Amino acid sequence: MNGLTDLSSIIFLVIAVVVFLRLRSVLGRRTGSERPPYDPYTRRDALPGRGVGKVVDMPARAAAPAIVATPLLPVADRIKAVAPEGTPLNDGLKALVAADSDFDPNGFLTGARAAYEMIVTAFAEGDRKTLRPLLGDEVYDGFVKAISDREGRGETIEFKFVGIDKAEISSAAVKDGTAQVTVRFLSKLVSATHDKSGAVIDGDPVKVGDVTDVWTFARETASRDPNWKLVATESVE
Repeated sequence: MNGLTDLSSIIFLVIAVVVFLRLRSVLGRRTGSERPPYDPYTRRDALPGRGVGKVVDMPARAAAPAIVATPLLPVADRIKAVAPEGTPLNDGLKALVAADSDFDPNGFLTGARAAYEMIVTAFAEGDRKTLRPLLGDEVYDGFVKAISDREGRGETIEFKFVGIDKAEISSAAVKDGTAQVTVRFLSKLVSATHDKSGAVIDGDPVKVGDVTDVWTFARETASRDPNWKLVATESVE
């Protein structure tokens, strides 16, 4: 009887080994380099500035290293970080958020900085096509006239955008359904205007200059178009 029991045990052991080897050949072994299983409850990181008031969607760039998303502060705290409680700017931003719940001050500034670089570069290059969707009608007409006058005189601009040292919201308001935000830019540029002979008649092709611009952007709060347009400019000496 014991002999039969031992024989049965050996048979079951052989069957178990065969099944294990077959499963192993089908399923494979973990090497430590497998992709983690898909988790449908994990939120995918959003690109900065998406889903908030912005000036312009920038062209796609090379993928950046993944970062851990941090939750946004309540909108009142985000406004307070830009403008102290009780100031006209704080009141203006609150009115803007009341009219456009998607507006976020930091997200807006990210778009404004990108638009600033695109606009000053396009103006220097006489690129009307790039300027058209970024500017309100009056500003666009003024920029195009300046470009046309420059071209008529045979002048060219040698230009290099160095960077923006600072960009801050200086005022915000909602008037007749139109949101307006004014931004003060402190930037560094290299710019020189050459006449038709190539001589420098304005600026410096080597020296980096400090420039202060005060620009106002606007959009209709009821519009489905989330983009802001430049509607007024002022240079500060």
